[in-house]
Amino acid sequence: QVQLAESGGGSVQAGGSLNLSCVASEFPYGAYGYCMAWFRQAPGKEREGVAAIRGDTTTYYADSVKGRFTISQDKFENTLYLQMNSLKPEDTAIYYCAAARRERKFAPCLGYEYNNWGRGAQVTVSS
Repeated sequence: QVQLAESGGGSVQAGGSLNLSCVASEFPYGAYGYCMAWFRQAPGKEREGVAAIRGDTTTYYADSVKGRFTISQDKFENTLYLQMNSLKPEDTAIYYCAAARRERKFAPCLGYEYNNWGRGAQVTVSS
C-alpha cells in the first residue's frame, strides 16, 4: 500500500495561485510504470480527475483546467505537484493525490483505476 500525504491547500481569491504537493512512500511501478494523479471533489459533486502523469512524464488534464494547472513530479523525492494558476471559484474542492501501478499499456492515466489515495487538501477560491 502506497502512503500519500498532500499539503499546500488554502484559501485564495479568484485569479490567484496555489501549489499542491503530495509526498508518496513510493511511486508504485507496474509492468508499464505508474500513474500518479490529482482528483478533486466539490461539495455535492462526484470526485473528478484533474490531472495525471506517467513515469515517462506524459501528462493528462481535464478540459476544465487545461492551460491553468500543471502537474509535475520529482522522482528522487517521490513527490507529486500541482501548480494551479488563474484559480476560479469553481475550483473550490478537496484535492486528493492518487497512485496506481500501470498494468495496462494503452489506458490513459486520468481515467485509470486508482487504489491508493491521500487524505486530501482543501482549496477554497473566493470571488
